[in-house]
Amino acid sequence: MIVQAEKMARDVRIAVDMNRESTPLLLDGDTETTSFDDIIYAKLTDAVRMVEMEAPLNLLEQGHQFGDNVVWGEDGKGWILLPDDFMRLVVFKMSDWRHSVSEAITQDDPKYSRQWSRWKGICGNPEKPVVAIVNRAEGNVLEFFSCHDDTATVEQAVYVPLPRIDLDGGIDVSEKCYKAAVYRAAALALASIGDQLSTTMVELSKSLLD
Repeated sequence: MIVQAEKMARDVRIAVDMNRESTPLLLDGDTETTSFDDIIYAKLTDAVRMVEMEAPLNLLEQGHQFGDNVVWGEDGKGWILLPDDFMRLVVFKMSDWRHSVSEAITQDDPKYSRQWSRWKGICGNPEKPVVAIVNRAEGNVLEFFSCHDDTATVEQAVYVPLPRIDLDGGIDVSEKCYKAAVYRAAALALASIGDQLSTTMVELSKSLLD
């Protein structure tokens, strides 16, 4: 969902004040209040990114589509250039795969070198597919292993984009992750001014992702 960043910042401030056992951190109208509100606003995208990277898949929304252009290699292996705002893979499936994949390995994973074996039983295959997110000269790409041949098509390809505040002041955040992101932004803002309440806010944020 798209929420106005200013509204989210207000929700963060409310969460901070409601969780203080003593007097409010800052009084309305104080110069420090404006400064703290600015800190909160600056932490929103970081908070959404952290929460959506940690969240289980069932808490994420449908995400954004990718996978328009497939570059084929040998033995049914191929790769797809990832969008510039790619943050997290939600699901990927080629048309001849038995099931979809939601977890991608990296170049540093011991499994990665095995994907280039000429033996079908060692590398990924339509029955047990594998995907990897790696950096190539073209940019960050998703490599897939593998298909029966190069006639397969992309059936599912969904990702979560890096959060940003758009020109209209909106920020895209999964509805089920929103409260957790509010508490995480509170934790980041409080930590930046050395307030120990930040620890409690992190714990609250993480509990909402269980």
